Amino acid sequence: MGSVIEINDTLKISKERGFPRDLRLEDHIKSPGSSRAFIGKEFDFWNKDERLYIRCPARVFLVEEMVDGRWLYWGNAFVVKQTVEKDKTSGRYRISKIYLPDFQRRITVEESPSGKSYFEEFPTSLLK
Repeated sequence: MGSVIEINDTLKISKERGFPRDLRLEDHIKSPGSSRAFIGKEFDFWNKDERLYIRCPARVFLVEEMVDGRWLYWGNAFVVKQTVEKDKTSGRYRISKIYLPDFQRRITVEESPSGKSYFEEFPTSLLK
């Protein structure tokens, strides 16, 4: 008998599952300062499966799961409330940091699982 509960340092959610609908990459690239208005705001989220997110005062990475399943790193958040039920985790998070666009691109390329980065990855020939 066992259980499958993941402990996560990354809150990866789509707009349908609680990523802020008004936080859009196009706007962020044009005016990074305007995106910082989201810092300190709280949002509800939910995810399939049973997961434990690192709780305050430790931060988690905030990642938007795009429509095609690719990852887009946005910054950091604190999970301030979480409820784990059968086959579902829900809760509330507070955004604590929004990355500047250049760093956002770099961390998305570097930290996303292989083939999941929202941005094209560098050809391996460039790394030699």
